[in-house]
Amino acid sequence: MDVLIHLFVGLHIVGIAALLGGFLTQMKAMGRGTARFVPAMLHGAVTMLVTGVALVGLNEAQGHHLDNIKIGVKLALLIVILGLVYVKRDDEKVDKSLFGLVGLLTTVNIFIAVLWT
Repeated sequence: MDVLIHLFVGLHIVGIAALLGGFLTQMKAMGRGTARFVPAMLHGAVTMLVTGVALVGLNEAQGHHLDNIKIGVKLALLIVILGLVYVKRDDEKVDKSLFGLVGLLTTVNIFIAVLWT
């Protein structure tokens, strides 16, 4: 079971990388006001959601103690991110503030995962 958990952690990190990487590749375009949500950002957010739910289930099955408040906060942030990216995915350009919000929420989600113990 530990191997499966580690596999899902790795896939969760791949999702984070896709979401944040998609954001970072559009930073220059954001400065010009022409940034858009690339497909990698949507796929990364969906990957994070699926693997995060799987990780919660696998850790519960193992009997590990989980911080449900932390998981709830991370899930809420991810749902906001996923909703924004999904709704605006076909727009040719996204408002700077909205695009920056997705980057900020993604970064906050990463820091919550790493620093909240």
